[in-house]
Amino acid sequence: MLRQTRTLFLFSATVLCSTASSCAFAQMPNTVQLNAAAPGKDGGLTGIALISTPQYQGSNENWKLAVPIIDYQWANGWFAGVSNGVGYNFSADPSFDYGVRLTGNLGRREKRSKILRGMGDIKESAEVSAFFNFKITPNIGFSHSLSYGSGYDHRGMLFNLEANFSKTIGSRMRAGASLGASYANDHYMQDFFGVTAIQSQRSHLPQYSAKAGLRNTYVSAFVAYMVTDRTALSLVVNSDRLASDAKSSPLTKNVRSSSIVGAVTYHF
Repeated sequence: MLRQTRTLFLFSATVLCSTASSCAFAQMPNTVQLNAAAPGKDGGLTGIALISTPQYQGSNENWKLAVPIIDYQWANGWFAGVSNGVGYNFSADPSFDYGVRLTGNLGRREKRSKILRGMGDIKESAEVSAFFNFKITPNIGFSHSLSYGSGYDHRGMLFNLEANFSKTIGSRMRAGASLGASYANDHYMQDFFGVTAIQSQRSHLPQYSAKAGLRNTYVSAFVAYMVTDRTALSLVVNSDRLASDAKSSPLTKNVRSSSIVGAVTYHF
């Protein structure tokens, strides 16, 4: 029982770090990881994450912030919190999850960077998302998600695919890595990476049309350590590379970017 609990907390800390590292893309994580409680049990976790991440997608300026975290899972399939939004998992099998959720997109305020002046604000919005995850083994898994609702007109859509691996080291530590990619539709790419004629006049950036395609690829690594049976410390490093029309956008100053996140979490 003790070993199972420790593994649960280490997985949870990893999820929180992945959540925080998504701030550069102004949204909740693309993948859903339901590890706040053991399968068939109610449970939750709370904590805080310290983040250093780009100001916006393609920025060469860093944004440092602290993010409070709280997540809860019910045995009946419902979940709610900062990491995964509010949703329902239809599966009772711990080897795979599938369901729907409602999440938030933080948009992009032009005051975040001088280069964004004249682009106008992409306001915060709700996103509807569907997800499907499965594990080949307890340590190797794949995650898929499809979300809709971001951008100026809330018609941006994003598909994400991720492979992840983790391994327990000793009795109190877990480490792992993930590799993923995201594909965006025309509305998403144009809103976040394109420059319209009106925006070009206001911002003095060249007009640019961004089409649907691969938005980015990324790789991340983490380590989590159990301080007590209920408290964990976690560290994650994420490296991201923009692709297709996103990397050629006049708004993109860094094609490659990185995020560093440290988190402390408590399970209840």
